[in-house]
Amino acid sequence: MPHSQHFALADPVIGHLNSVVCNVTDQFILSRYVGLIAVAAVTVYELCIKDIFWGFSSRKHKVFGTFVSKHFERINGRIRLCDIKGEYLPRFGEVYQRRFAARLKVAETLELRSSGKSITASYNNIITWRHQFAHEGSFVSTVTYSEAVDCYTLGKEVIRVLAETMTR
Repeated sequence: MPHSQHFALADPVIGHLNSVVCNVTDQFILSRYVGLIAVAAVTVYELCIKDIFWGFSSRKHKVFGTFVSKHFERINGRIRLCDIKGEYLPRFGEVYQRRFAARLKVAETLELRSSGKSITASYNNIITWRHQFAHEGSFVSTVTYSEAVDCYTLGKEVIRVLAETMTR
């Protein structure tokens, strides 16, 4: 299954919440929606990253695919860019590190020019918000619902770049 099919787990929920949130004025409830978006986003990102690395390694060799599958079984939110760049990609070789960095830089520049928004900051922000919501019980009151949805959407570009990078 292509990694992008995992987005179907979060996108319909976000679509539904988009139709509901316009009628919500309670900031407490809105902050919970931000947390829900963050949890859904990071869950989907994790699944995509696992699939990308597993798919790449299993195409190389069946045993390698099994090893990578087991290794990535419990990444549990450890999917920040620093984790991808510093821990995961080095295991596949320097060529993939350089390729990811170059392609991410191009994607970042294009998005900054077109929308003024950073895909890398958005990606890391949604992970931070998920951590605060799921592990610390704190809620990000300075983030709006629409900002959380934007960050999720922009973060998908990081996943796309990673998938594009992990090809032969």
